[in-house]
Amino acid sequence: MSGAAGELNALLSAAGEPRLTEDVVAQFQAYLDVLVKWNGRTNLTAIRDEAGIVQRHFLESVVAARMLPAGVRTVLDFGSGAGFPGLPIALVRPELEVTLAESQNKKAAFLREAVRTVGARVRVHAGRAEQLKEKFDCAVMRAVDNMEAALPAAVALVKAGGWVAVMTTVGEVAGQKAVAEGAGRRILWEPGGEFGGDGGKVLLTGRVDG
Repeated sequence: MSGAAGELNALLSAAGEPRLTEDVVAQFQAYLDVLVKWNGRTNLTAIRDEAGIVQRHFLESVVAARMLPAGVRTVLDFGSGAGFPGLPIALVRPELEVTLAESQNKKAAFLREAVRTVGARVRVHAGRAEQLKEKFDCAVMRAVDNMEAALPAAVALVKAGGWVAVMTTVGEVAGQKAVAEGAGRRILWEPGGEFGGDGGKVLLTGRVDG
């Protein structure tokens, strides 16, 4: 497939990951097109070249989507920003019910446009995630501002027996665990799975036991 998103399958193959169908790659291309368009007037991501977006945002989010724990049905992307990793999760795992929570109005408006453009079955919550009334099987996070406050808030939105999943780095794992446990809930941590290809990035997952 032509277009920068067409390189996604080559990157997945190089990482030892299964390739996406052409239909899903086309959805990622539509996502890329609308992201680049909006990024010109709204600061959605510091990475502005298409190849960089595909490699850093798309590839890492796809790999993380495939690493989510078994049995998860509802997913909250806490502080979704430009939609990572929540929107790629919805594209790769369409059986999941994904909610993108974003408190900044401009970013939430982008998310609504991106969801409409790619045709994903995703809910956008334009407001603070803490305002949500329901709890989720899994809360995912990536590069959220003020992680010290956001991570405990995300843990509070997970069902008992559900999961928190944080895209982070090896060096930040111990600190992230301590912050998450500040929510006052017992978390049973799993070994972090690598998603970056350089050995430095992991998906930190923990089961919220109570």
